[in-house]
Amino acid sequence: MLDKGEYSFSTCWNIKRHTTGREMIEEIKELGFRYVELNYNVTDELMKSIEPMIEKGEIGVSSVHNVFPFIDDKDYDTDSVMLGFDDEAKRKRSVELLIRSMEYADRYGAKAVVVHPGEVPFEYNIDSDLKKLYREHGKDSPEYQRLWNEMSERRERLSPIYTRRIQESLEHVSEHAAKKGWSVAIGIETRSRCYQMPALMEAKTICDNLKGSPVYLWYDIGHAMMMDRMGLYDNLKELQEIKRYIYGVHIHETLELSDHWCPYVHSKDLKFFDHFLEAIDLAQVKVYELKAACQPEEIHESHKLITDKIEAMRGM
Repeated sequence: MLDKGEYSFSTCWNIKRHTTGREMIEEIKELGFRYVELNYNVTDELMKSIEPMIEKGEIGVSSVHNVFPFIDDKDYDTDSVMLGFDDEAKRKRSVELLIRSMEYADRYGAKAVVVHPGEVPFEYNIDSDLKKLYREHGKDSPEYQRLWNEMSERRERLSPIYTRRIQESLEHVSEHAAKKGWSVAIGIETRSRCYQMPALMEAKTICDNLKGSPVYLWYDIGHAMMMDRMGLYDNLKELQEIKRYIYGVHIHETLELSDHWCPYVHSKDLKFFDHFLEAIDLAQVKVYELKAACQPEEIHESHKLITDKIEAMRGM
């Protein structure tokens, strides 16, 4: 099988198919990957058979995804206020959980921890309603625009408060990491719901204010495509401003508002994804984050297109 070199592959692809960690990792290795990102659903139980593989050098870990290993607590799952909680005890717990993820990353020789830092809280999942209106009536419909403006007004008003809190939490984590001597980056990830943080300019603000810390942007390509479509930011324009902040990328493509598809292959568009090749090339950690529906031959085809195009781009 063709060696995928420095590229890594997230366990989100096949975690639901396996009850033992070794089998899960072996299946990823069969695709030609030497590195994995251990996602937030990886349990202590699965790690029992993965840890010996890491220790023996059978697999490398590029990154772990906070909260890692898995904890069964809705307050701290991937869609939560997390590092921006109003409640100080909850915020302190979020900081502790991120430190725990970093500890594991350090232990496994990973370069980074991927973090969903927070959100502007709403009483209900307004993003889900917006996506439904987008699909049924379109982005320019009065129904969509009305709800979008309502979401936008609250998000813009409260964003500075949550940006500041997230920043303070990340400062605490960075100080702890410095004391421990950990060489692990914290990648704050672009998100898939319009009320979640950070938007690209929010990430820039946080990184600028934490210069000298291990905090960077984790550019999730598919999520950014989706937020651009919904109207949260101008992805291609802002990408030029924020590309120097990128530490890692999640590589996947979005069909309308459905994410985690193989770039080029599922969209059948052999041009648009080219906009993201420079970001992939620049990133220290390059991780495919694909859904279970993606088949091995599609993954290989997508990878070949990406790497051939990057090669051609470098030679220009």
